[in-house]
Amino acid sequence: MKNFKHLHKDFPILSQEMNGNPLIYCDNASTTQKPRAVIDALVQFYETTNANVFRGIYSLAENATQLYEDARSKVAHFIGALPEEIVFTNGTTDSINFVAATWADAHIKAGDEIVLTELEHHANLLPWQQVALKKGAVLRFIQVLPNGELDINEIDDVITQKTKLVSMVHVSNAVGTHNDINLITRKAHAVGARVLIDAAQSVAHQAIDVRKIACDFLVFSGHKVLAPTGIGVLFIKKELHEETPPYRFGGGMVAHAELLQATWRKAPHKFEAGTPAIAQAIGLGVALDYLRNNINFEDLRVYEASLCSRLIDGLQSFPEVALLGPIAELKKNGHLVSFLVKNIHSHDVAAFLSSKGIAVRAGHHCAQPFAHKLGYDASVRVSFYFYNTLEQVDFLLETIGELLNNNTVSF
Repeated sequence: MKNFKHLHKDFPILSQEMNGNPLIYCDNASTTQKPRAVIDALVQFYETTNANVFRGIYSLAENATQLYEDARSKVAHFIGALPEEIVFTNGTTDSINFVAATWADAHIKAGDEIVLTELEHHANLLPWQQVALKKGAVLRFIQVLPNGELDINEIDDVITQKTKLVSMVHVSNAVGTHNDINLITRKAHAVGARVLIDAAQSVAHQAIDVRKIACDFLVFSGHKVLAPTGIGVLFIKKELHEETPPYRFGGGMVAHAELLQATWRKAPHKFEAGTPAIAQAIGLGVALDYLRNNINFEDLRVYEASLCSRLIDGLQSFPEVALLGPIAELKKNGHLVSFLVKNIHSHDVAAFLSSKGIAVRAGHHCAQPFAHKLGYDASVRVSFYFYNTLEQVDFLLETIGELLNNNTVSF
């Protein structure tokens, strides 16, 4: 099995300590750390190329524009899209709100149905609640089974001729479930519905090809894939460009303006009003270069699954620990593990781990309806990336054991 220890040196933050201990960063489902190449790209842009894009007839502006558009092409190549199908946004949440406020606002009518799953992050739930309230549409949900997997048997009862949009997560950020998006996309298209895929939790861990998925929209955040915060991606299939109105209005997206009317540029620029996140987009392009040059996704899958398997096996040896999610699947394809500890609140578990230098996430992970259905208010989530190691997993398990042996320990 290939490991990625030689890449640790590329991440400056990983060499520091936290609370007097070497940092073990296991909150990658929330945000990934940034390699030196990305950090240097941001510094280099501001030191040598800083200018606004598109409108300047001078070398700095032309160079900035080229770098910005090169980043768009890199994103397109990374997910199998065309450059004109890539819209830069602020992140996954912004991308979903974009689709809700534009395509959905224009095409969803009273009585139409929007299908989600019970696994959704709030970012892929709350915007559709608002659309349903505004339009008189109906929200329907593919239910989740106790092990965190979707109830595939009921899909044909949920996706019907009334369905106009299916919006669903690819990989659950709460318990790591991998959903069969190809199956659900086929079911949706069979009844004429459009499909949005939330790939925020999958794009950093597996190859994504929007043509094979055949989705209509796909969204993700740069900061979960080694890139800076404040940059996100919205893929809009080319066939939908004309029927999707602009999200915002202003400079950069207008082709011709009069006092009483205006016309828009072609996509993707009609969807990007105002000064974009130039440096962040360039940083995203460099992050994707880093992944392409250093990471084979099949090797990554095997490696991350080995980390999950080691953690799961260790946690199962503690009778006080209850694991969440599809355990067998996580040991084969997972990159995160969530669990509960009897009689110790998840926040206290996370705080104790922090005292030993281990960074994990505790809470409902912005998926409160799912947590409520499974009967907990907060879980501990350990999420891995290629710079984590088996030795770190062993130390985490040792620390959990210390906590369980003396849960009155001060931290």
